[in-house]
Amino acid sequence: MQHRTLGNQGLEVSAIGYGAMGLTMAYGPTDEGTALAALRRAHDLGVTLFDTAEMYGGGTGANEALVGRAVKGFREDVVLATKFGVDMSVPAERIGRALDSRPDTIRRAADTSLRHLGVDHIDVLYQHRVDPAVPVEEVAGTVKELIDAGKVRYFGLSEAGPETLRRAHAVQPVSVLQTEYSLFERDVEQLLPVLDELGIGLVAYSPLGRGFITGTAAPAGRYPAGDLRNTDPRWQPGNFERNAEAVCRLAALAAAKGATVAQLALAWLLSRGEHLVPIPGTRDPRRLEENVEGADLVLTGADLAAVDEILPRGGFGARYAEGHLPTWI
Repeated sequence: MQHRTLGNQGLEVSAIGYGAMGLTMAYGPTDEGTALAALRRAHDLGVTLFDTAEMYGGGTGANEALVGRAVKGFREDVVLATKFGVDMSVPAERIGRALDSRPDTIRRAADTSLRHLGVDHIDVLYQHRVDPAVPVEEVAGTVKELIDAGKVRYFGLSEAGPETLRRAHAVQPVSVLQTEYSLFERDVEQLLPVLDELGIGLVAYSPLGRGFITGTAAPAGRYPAGDLRNTDPRWQPGNFERNAEAVCRLAALAAAKGATVAQLALAWLLSRGEHLVPIPGTRDPRRLEENVEGADLVLTGADLAAVDEILPRGGFGARYAEGHLPTWI
């Protein structure tokens, strides 16, 4: 597995990471044995970046605990990233749950995450969403305290815009920004110049378009209850057919190179910059192997031009249903 450096503070990780969210939320139920096997197989394949969050366990810490149990035997070989700042005790029907990044809350969340993960330090601690009620300087200063105390190694932000990145970075260097980035979602490209200027790496979540860019997508309504794809705009009638047709064209391009469409999508992301790492998530060992092999696929200028011809501005349909995600600031 190739390795990459995220940011200017020395954070080195595998070129393909692992996003653990789907093991406990958003994509239907899974059993613990399957989840643990997937996490451990990722490590066997050379993955060193494992991404979780306190929110992914529905406020119980279940996702963090699952990741912690999986990596216990090789903890020193991997980079563990988790997140704070979403108050799961507040009932909500969509992603826009109550935000809470007050300093005392951050300190409590960090200690709780350390306990759930079963570790003595967190490698990357992200603010999960920008909290308009708390100046980001206070957030960065609190994480700096945790870094100075040895509880955290690197500071990250998730879904933050240029102003927030600059203000936080002035207090405590931001090593990495996490946001959605894929052939279907390209809005983050407007932030790339700022990331380059400040020396901040990019971790791309949902790099396979929440599974659409695997060639296995079904229309909305055909997934189990609680699966976000039932309400995702890109799975709705009209958008679904256009996206499926684009994936078919991408699959043909990939097949001509002896690759799968998922490998093409991951290789495309890796071509966007040397300080960028995608974190696909899956429960299927075969998919894990497929994703990891995507790091070895080399795309030519002609390949990249062909991809842009198929999807010049991303997928069809909004990223989320209206009102589900705050605007970058």
